[in-house]
Amino acid sequence: MKNPAARPGGLAALAGLRDALRERERAHDEQRQREQAERAAAQARAERERRLFADAVGPVTPLPARGRRRPADPPTATPQPRQRELDEQAALREAWSDAVDVESLLLTDDGLGFRRAGVGPDVLARLRRGQWALQGQLDLHGLRREEARAALVAFLAGARRQGLRCLRVVHGKGLGSPGREPVLKAKVQRWLAQSDAVIAFAQASAPQGGAGALIVLLAGSGAR
Repeated sequence: MKNPAARPGGLAALAGLRDALRERERAHDEQRQREQAERAAAQARAERERRLFADAVGPVTPLPARGRRRPADPPTATPQPRQRELDEQAALREAWSDAVDVESLLLTDDGLGFRRAGVGPDVLARLRRGQWALQGQLDLHGLRREEARAALVAFLAGARRQGLRCLRVVHGKGLGSPGREPVLKAKVQRWLAQSDAVIAFAQASAPQGGAGALIVLLAGSGAR
């Protein structure tokens, strides 16, 4: 049997196949060259942009890679009904009258004191002896009447929100007042007696301020 490539037609076919393969390889080479040229152009463009940015920003100091922590989301603040609180405090200031007579409610057997119905005398006695742990204090020294009343309203409201029970309110002894009379003392007594939050108060013991302060007990479980 004769070799087909030895025939004139077979040689021509092989030559055509060879040329086709070479053409395909050349096309692939050109494609690779174009792709390489495009990548090189893209890299050069990126490098130019990086240099332009670096020139615009100037020298920088990189942060150390260690110890980085992703910042946590800030806590969501609980909305506070501030306007409602302000309205309530304003209403209380208007409701607290200086003309209310509380002298008949004050107990003066062995020191100034006040307790609501249902509050045992032992509670008042402990207040007078300073046996309740103080959890907050308000100093009204130097305040005018309206300023003192507003401060007391806000103080009691804040104490109730925080769950505080035993407070000291310093009204002063009136040594710097005309006639050396404690101007705020009687007013603070009247205001406290009109507050539903207050169930008892007594003149402070000597170590806690004596005649210049009151120890106030707010409503809460176990007070009676």
